[in-house]
Amino acid sequence: MGVVEWLPDVQSAEADFGFDIDQVGIKSIRFPLTVATADGGTQATVASCDLYVALPSTQKGTHMSRFVELLEAQEAALDAHSLRALLASMVDRLDAEAGEVTLRFPLFVRKTAPVSGVQSLLDVDVTLFGRLSADGFAHRLTVTTPVTSLCPCSKQISQYGAHNQRSHITLSVELDGEMAPEELVRLAEAKASCELFGLLKRPDEKWVTERAYENPKFVEDLVREIALALRDDARVSAFTVESENFESIHNHSAFARIRWQRPAAR
Repeated sequence: MGVVEWLPDVQSAEADFGFDIDQVGIKSIRFPLTVATADGGTQATVASCDLYVALPSTQKGTHMSRFVELLEAQEAALDAHSLRALLASMVDRLDAEAGEVTLRFPLFVRKTAPVSGVQSLLDVDVTLFGRLSADGFAHRLTVTTPVTSLCPCSKQISQYGAHNQRSHITLSVELDGEMAPEELVRLAEAKASCELFGLLKRPDEKWVTERAYENPKFVEDLVREIALALRDDARVSAFTVESENFESIHNHSAFARIRWQRPAAR
């Protein structure tokens, strides 16, 4: 008989411990994972992971090592389908009624400069969240995309020039279907004064400067235009749209947020 069979399993002790625990597990473990990309491929990344289950008042503790084992066993590229499968394995492995997984990671998007055609990578921050419970599977995708915004007021009142700044647009969408992170990146870029590129030549710099000047946007414009587009996407059941503009003529940011949830069907 092996040594392990003689060791007590303390966390499996059963009694009345007073409270159910909403979330118990491991937080902020960094782990290499593969994510699915919009072109049907995959990309390797390093994610900061939170994995939790619900624990009833009758059980002393959960099995922390099993969360790491689940990450070690993860082979499928992460998307909504594989996230649900990971959650199903987690609640089954830990004999739990509900579980949550949050994965935060950088995704590198291939960009092509508008004139020279030179290619480069642009990093965006992505968060995948999933919850599996008696109510079913809930899935949220969050992407923060850097863009350029140019002030319409500055352009209107100035004899020449206009102040512009880099902005971070964060889109968080609750989904009833599949959506790749790159779709949210493209949406944010399309509604901004101009998108960003990792590498530009001089003809490209001219193009992006003039593009922003011809397409001024207040922070209010950014969130409203994106919200209108998300509201019309049947896959989206709820969303939060935020834009933070890092002002170039003030020592503060301009900020706007819209929250929306699709009305329940009658």
